Amino acid sequence: MASATTGPRRRYASLVLTNLKHFGVTFSLLMAALVTFGVLIGADAHLFENRLAYQLEGETHVFLRNDELFVHVIRGDNDKGFHVDTTAIVAGGDSTITVGFPADSSAFAVNLTRDIVTPVATYNDGEPIVAISDIESGLGAFRRILVAHKVADAQFNWTFGKGHLVLVGDFVDRGASTTQVLWAAYQLEQSARKSGGTVHFIIGNHEIKSLQANYQTANEKYFHIAGILGKRQDQLFDDEALLGRWLASKNVLEVINGVAFVHGGLHPDIPKHGVSVDDINRIVRAGYRTPYYSPASVSTESFLRSGTTGPAWYRGYFKADLSQQQVEQALGAVGAQAVVVGHTLQGKVNARFNRKVFAIDVKHPKDYLWSFPFRSSEGLRITNGQYVRLLENGGTQVLN
Repeated sequence: MASATTGPRRRYASLVLTNLKHFGVTFSLLMAALVTFGVLIGADAHLFENRLAYQLEGETHVFLRNDELFVHVIRGDNDKGFHVDTTAIVAGGDSTITVGFPADSSAFAVNLTRDIVTPVATYNDGEPIVAISDIESGLGAFRRILVAHKVADAQFNWTFGKGHLVLVGDFVDRGASTTQVLWAAYQLEQSARKSGGTVHFIIGNHEIKSLQANYQTANEKYFHIAGILGKRQDQLFDDEALLGRWLASKNVLEVINGVAFVHGGLHPDIPKHGVSVDDINRIVRAGYRTPYYSPASVSTESFLRSGTTGPAWYRGYFKADLSQQQVEQALGAVGAQAVVVGHTLQGKVNARFNRKVFAIDVKHPKDYLWSFPFRSSEGLRITNGQYVRLLENGGTQVLN
C-alpha cells in the first residue's frame, strides 16, 4: 500500500519544486527588468534614512532689526528639551557665526554682513565659470564637488581666484540641510568677493516657493525649528530673516561671458515681450513673495512669473516642439550665445540644440538618505569657450 502511493507523492513533490523554480526564475527576471527600467527613467529607491537629519542642536538663524543682528542658536534635543541662545550684534560688532553639520559633526564659520544689494546681471571678464544646480539641501554633495574641482575648501573658503561660481537654482527643499546649504553659499559669496571672484545665486522655483511660504517640499523639521524659535515657518525666510532678505535680492537670470544662466530656461516668446535681462529680473523679483495666479489676459508680468513660461519654471528645452531657431532667437533677446539650465532632471550633464543649451540638473547624493542606484554629483565648467562636464571624483569630460 505504501509503495503504491509513494510514486504519485514523489511526482507531485517534483511538480511543485519545478513550478517553484519557474516562479523564482520568472520573478527574478521581472525584478531585473523593473530595476533596469527604473534606472533608465531615473527612478531610485530610498534604502535608509539617518536620524541625524532631525538633530536640531546648533541650528542657526539670524534676524535683522534696525541696525542689529540677532543670532538664534537652538540647543538641546527631544529628551532634554530645547532652548534658544540669542546674541545681539550691534552695528560694527563681531559678525561671525558657526554653522554645524550633524551628518559628519563638522562645522564652518560664516562672516555676516548687513550689506545686501541686488547684484548686477551681466558680466564680461573672460574668467572661468563653474556651474552647479539643484543641490536640494544637500550640503555634503555641494561641498564634495566644490573641493574636488578646487572652487573652495571644506570650510567653504574660496579657492577659485577671479572665477565665477554659478548656483543655478533649487538649492533648497527636498533635504534636511537647507539652512546649512544657504549659509555655505552665503559664506562663499563673502569669501569670493575678497579674492576678486564672484558667486552668483540664481533663483529657482523652489527658492521662490520658500519666499512665498510654500513648504510642500520642505523638510518637516523646519516647521518645528520655527516653533522652537517662537516663529511661524514663513518667518524663517521673510524680510527680517537675513537669509530671506539675501535670497530676495538675487536674480533669476544672469549672463556671464556671453552665457545665460537661468534655472528653468528662456521661453521662445521672450523676444515678443521686448524685455532686457534687467527687465526680466526686476519683474520676476517683484513677485518673489507673491503667489502667482493665472490672469484673465496675459501680460509681460504674468508671462515671466508663470509656472509654465517663467524663466524659473520653463521646461521647453526637453520637449519635441521647440526648434533650433526658437532657441537661438530667445538667446539673442538676452544677448547670449548659449544657456545653462537646471530644473529638468538629466542622467548626466549634457549639451543640446547644437551646444546652445547645457542641462546640468542631476541627482546629487542626499546628506541623510541612502538610495539605489547610488547618486553622484556633477557640474559644468566653462573656460575659453570650452564646456566641460565635472564629476564628483574630480574627473572631467569635454562636452562635444
